[in-house]
Amino acid sequence: MTLLDVRDLSVDLGGRTVLDGVDLAIDAGEFVGLVGPNGAGKTTLLRSILGLVPIFAGEVRVGGSATRSARRTIGYVPQRLEFAWDFPISVEEVVLSGRTRSAGWLRRPGVRDWRAVREALERVRLADLRRRPVGELSGGQRQRVLVARALALNPRLLLLDEPFTGLDIPMQELLMDLFSELSDEGAALLMTTHDLVGAVHGCSRLALINRRVVADGPPEALADDDLWRRTFGFREGSPLLTQIGAR
Repeated sequence: MTLLDVRDLSVDLGGRTVLDGVDLAIDAGEFVGLVGPNGAGKTTLLRSILGLVPIFAGEVRVGGSATRSARRTIGYVPQRLEFAWDFPISVEEVVLSGRTRSAGWLRRPGVRDWRAVREALERVRLADLRRRPVGELSGGQRQRVLVARALALNPRLLLLDEPFTGLDIPMQELLMDLFSELSDEGAALLMTTHDLVGAVHGCSRLALINRRVVADGPPEALADDDLWRRTFGFREGSPLLTQIGAR
């Protein structure tokens, strides 16, 4: 089943074309890495899917629907610096906000909500810190809180914006294993990342983007170094091309 269908999407911001005719479809069980240079439109694409930036042309359908309510079922992990970590709130309260975003802020959380919070914290291995103020957390712990907040919604579609930034290798591996588990369970994941080697080895599909999708397919099908040079502007013979298996 196709959980995300982006068709001929174009976005203009400040008089500049950021996305130009983007087509991207993701089925249940796929873990797609969205990779491209700085300014390629990766974060803008995620925000367009969420309805946070205006679309100039094209269409976004989530689970077959183009309605705003369908987009509220998406789990979203923003870049860590976008969250106000000095706000006086506990870890579990941050995670609970992932539920209230969908159900409404005026509804009192019930047993199902708190169960979802507990399960999400257990998946990111932070259950023992649930009462701690978020301002006291390390960078890696904060990133896992944002992942748990998205998971508390039990989303079928999960958008991840640079989830590994500032994390050490063990934490990156923990999250990559979790993302793979989620896709195995039938969720669809779209992740922006600058870790090209990790994306090649960890994602089931890659979408190379630079304002538009340059190439899209399983990592082994994107071994032509010309695709990567067209997307990133790598020079011919760049050592990074060897590391990602391009030839």
